[in-house]
Amino acid sequence: MIYMGDGKRSLNLTDITTTLDMALDALGAAGADTAYRVCGTSAALLQGVPLPVGDIDVLLASREDVDTFAAALSSFPCLYTASWLPESSQYFARFEVNGVELELSTVERQVDSDAMECAGSGPWQHYVLITCGSHHVPVVRLELRLGSELLRDRADRYDPLLDYMGTRGFDSDLLQRAMNACRIPAHRQRLIQDRLARSALGTPSLPPA
Repeated sequence: MIYMGDGKRSLNLTDITTTLDMALDALGAAGADTAYRVCGTSAALLQGVPLPVGDIDVLLASREDVDTFAAALSSFPCLYTASWLPESSQYFARFEVNGVELELSTVERQVDSDAMECAGSGPWQHYVLITCGSHHVPVVRLELRLGSELLRDRADRYDPLLDYMGTRGFDSDLLQRAMNACRIPAHRQRLIQDRLARSALGTPSLPPA
């Protein structure tokens, strides 16, 4: 069993898929059709990258969407009532579903790039659909997730992403835009692209998203 740095048990794939299935069932039962994206480390694990996951991050486009989703989850314990967090420019709520912390939020920062994980058009344009129970869940692409982890300089997170993408394929142009958007220094960008190219061993890049 894997534990997080704070001693909490890391979530496994079943934890995440079951929790999302339950939350989305509740959203559907409420008659809501709210656009969302799954971000964060849970998005990577859903795509097959072995990462420690502590919670599930769900990105929504507006505060109204957060309120709608939160209302649909009203039968579950609310750990943090929907509120504006000025320090992170988020409208944020947290629930416990299936014993898992599920966080709902906007990210209200203006960005010019289409390749940031949680801000701007990136998460809405670049995603894959993953089956979770009866739902096809939109999950942000790994190129965007890698940009976030490189920005945070979390080697324990970006190394597994690099290993996975190097062997399974990736969109080099999208990753380049993600690293540019996160202002990763040029010399480090070259090292990342070179490492992925060496790992690929002839695996073709995925077509542009």
